[in-house]
Amino acid sequence: MELKGHIEEFIYQNESNSYSIAVFVLESGLEVVTVVGYLPFIAVGDTLKLTGKMVVHQEYGEQFKIESFEKLMPETVEALEKYLASGTIRGIGPATARKIIEKFGEETLTVFKFEPMRLAEIKGISKDKAYDIGEEFNEKWEVWQIVSFLEQFGIGANNSKKVYDTLGVNAVEKIQENPYILVDIVYGVNFNNIDKIAMQIGIPLDSDYRISSGIKYALLVASYNGNTCVQKENLITYVKSILEVDEDRIEDCLINLNVKSEIHLVETDESTWVFLEPLYKAEKKIAERLIALRDSQNTKFMKNFEKEIKKKEEVLDLELSEKQFEAINQINENNVCIITGGPGTGKTTIIKCLIEIYKSHRRKVVLCAPTGRAAKRMSETTGEDAKTIHRLLEIGKFEEDKLGSIDTDVTPVDADILVVDEMSMVDVFLMNYLVKAIYLGTKIVFVGDPNQLPSVGPGSILKDLIDSGEFTTVHLDKIFRQAAKSKIIVNAHNVNNGINFIGKKNYDEDSENDFFYINESNQDKMLYQVLSLSKERLMNYGDYEFFRNIQVLTPTKKGKMGTKELNKSLQEALNPKIDEIEEKNYGEFIFREGDRIMQIKNNYDIYWEKGSRNDLRTYEAGTGVFNGEIGRIAKIDTNERQVKVEYDDKKVAWYAFSELDQLEHAYAITIHKAQGSEFDVVILVVPPSSNMLLTRNLLYTGMTRAKKLLIVIGNKNLVEYMINNCDTKKRNTGLKIKFETI
Repeated sequence: MELKGHIEEFIYQNESNSYSIAVFVLESGLEVVTVVGYLPFIAVGDTLKLTGKMVVHQEYGEQFKIESFEKLMPETVEALEKYLASGTIRGIGPATARKIIEKFGEETLTVFKFEPMRLAEIKGISKDKAYDIGEEFNEKWEVWQIVSFLEQFGIGANNSKKVYDTLGVNAVEKIQENPYILVDIVYGVNFNNIDKIAMQIGIPLDSDYRISSGIKYALLVASYNGNTCVQKENLITYVKSILEVDEDRIEDCLINLNVKSEIHLVETDESTWVFLEPLYKAEKKIAERLIALRDSQNTKFMKNFEKEIKKKEEVLDLELSEKQFEAINQINENNVCIITGGPGTGKTTIIKCLIEIYKSHRRKVVLCAPTGRAAKRMSETTGEDAKTIHRLLEIGKFEEDKLGSIDTDVTPVDADILVVDEMSMVDVFLMNYLVKAIYLGTKIVFVGDPNQLPSVGPGSILKDLIDSGEFTTVHLDKIFRQAAKSKIIVNAHNVNNGINFIGKKNYDEDSENDFFYINESNQDKMLYQVLSLSKERLMNYGDYEFFRNIQVLTPTKKGKMGTKELNKSLQEALNPKIDEIEEKNYGEFIFREGDRIMQIKNNYDIYWEKGSRNDLRTYEAGTGVFNGEIGRIAKIDTNERQVKVEYDDKKVAWYAFSELDQLEHAYAITIHKAQGSEFDVVILVVPPSSNMLLTRNLLYTGMTRAKKLLIVIGNKNLVEYMINNCDTKKRNTGLKIKFETI
């Protein structure tokens, strides 16, 4: 279906990817349609031909879903005036637009494209201004050509903006010379779409361009799945399947790419591994720096350290286990030390003891974690300030989802001892930035649980460091007496060991009543359980209140029990629409005052305040809200077009309506998003999902998010399947190899 007309008004437009909701006036001028889709570089007044289909939104009714669009020249003088008056070209407003149309009439477009200096004939437009207007007008038309060119081949408008930002106004010419450069630009681009462009312009199927790009594409796909390298034989098989070329040609291109250092071929006893250059370089730098840190002079060594430990045991009223004592002592003996263990095994106790020892000797202790929530939890459990790694290093707006430069400048870490928590969440790029910021002689303690979910980005840092055998590692495996009373902790350890908690009673008589399992298969009934627990039953059971201390977790975003639908249901149940409450429609979301929300990207610049300006003893101010931080919408100001959010740590930040793409509802969040966080009460649902999600470590990670009460809701067979499914997809990484070659 096609529509032709112009953009009358934007209801919503995402600045980062140009996803838009707009009022579209059909060319007849008699009908108005709401259109939704990606419209990069489009302004009010632009004339467009849209391709797509009519759909019915359950909340907003009938609307046109854009599949592709074409920017058209305004076909009437009236349309052209409206376009110019919209402000899309700097220096031209309504009054100037009227003058231009009155002067040039139907010749206006010709003047803009071929004779822009004639604009200086109009009073108020200098020759310099005429030149600038002509330059901007023609640049915009170049951009629109890029969009149209890529749309032909199924590369959407959302990706067109990335292409333009990378290649500039000559993008079409550059792509026509070598369309395979798109592999390095467009995240997740379909290789078949690039092939379509290549075939159209006559690039041979066995060209070096094509095969080399196919190799890099395959390696990129592998990195999206967490791998830093691919076995050569498997890579060739995959590339052959998508390109349909001889293996010999793939071999030749592998050699050429290796010579040009765009990839690296590394031989081991078992196989030959292929790395993309940034990933190879990052792992190499990590290995080299960690060995240098390990082998540097132990300048922070303390004599009579065992006595110091015993003193702090008394001061802190602790009774350290043999393993805990060993761990703290090893940190004194070594520059780099790894502490691992599950919940209740005393990792936090070790950190607190270390802090007390080093602070008493006026040594500087720095604490950090990969996410804002993990850093906040670290601060709460230790009583000391903890930062995100990004904030500590002042990396800035580092894009974690891209294989960009690994040479970003970082701020050196000024510390005598650095403690890094939740190491399982650290990927290869973040680790590279971290280790290069650490001065030789600084003690480093890596803390984590290798059985938790791996990092979102490529790499398996914690596991690789342990498996390398290069660094002193202490495994904490004893559950402390107090922790052993918790059914949450006991069951979590059971799950980690492949022991089913359903129907098992492995607790002391005085065990806490902090774990419940509800066997439910029907998803409508599962939803009923979630809603009734959230609204009433948990409040009656333990005075738990949803917005204060309850969190719903699920493995997936999709489906009836995925975050998307659960958030809608929970919002309606816990914060329904009433006249007295302000709300703001934003894309597919309805944000209301009182909603629980989560920040979904790192924002280093947003200003926040905490406390009252009238009380300087408690007042704080700063910048930065980070991915994973949870809060509530305190106010929606429709006059100022702002939303006030109060986060769990009491800091308050204001968001312009245009910045709401940084937020999403958090009544329910995925287990992946919850990693590094803890909640008093967790309702963990286990709905039917992809087998890739039904894994032991996902269940274990979800269970260990609960501090006081855990309720698991799911089909008995599915839960048992997760417990038994320890065949999580092994990541191929090269860090261990790098250690072997140093």
